[in-house]
Amino acid sequence: MLTIGNLAKKTGTKVQTIRYYEQIGLMPEPGRTEGGQRRYHEAELDRLSFVRHARQLGFSLDAIRELLDLSDHPQKSCEEADAIARRQLKQVERRVARLKALRTELKRMVHECSGGRTADCRVLEVLRDHSECLTAHDEIGA
Repeated sequence: MLTIGNLAKKTGTKVQTIRYYEQIGLMPEPGRTEGGQRRYHEAELDRLSFVRHARQLGFSLDAIRELLDLSDHPQKSCEEADAIARRQLKQVERRVARLKALRTELKRMVHECSGGRTADCRVLEVLRDHSECLTAHDEIGA
């Protein structure tokens, strides 16, 4: 059995985050000692590791809740899990496209800046007037 501190160390998750996950139902309420200390089993360690890894991959808490439900019912088809992962992949691809557009725009702004006075600064000029941008970075992945 693990204390909340040990669980936090083993998973790289903050104690406050573990408590939050318990409050919102991603983690079950743990058993407690007579003194009221939380105690966790291997199943909770596995579940928290799952949640943490899913968060690292950018899944929303709602998506993680759906994935956990699927994981808790091994007889279900994995089509739903696949669909959730595909949705996440699409979101990541939109973010990547937006970041690439931002990179292009920022490189151009920096390249066009002459390093003179701020009154003539291309960076400040482009930031003041969005029509000066060459990419539609505001529309990608929004």
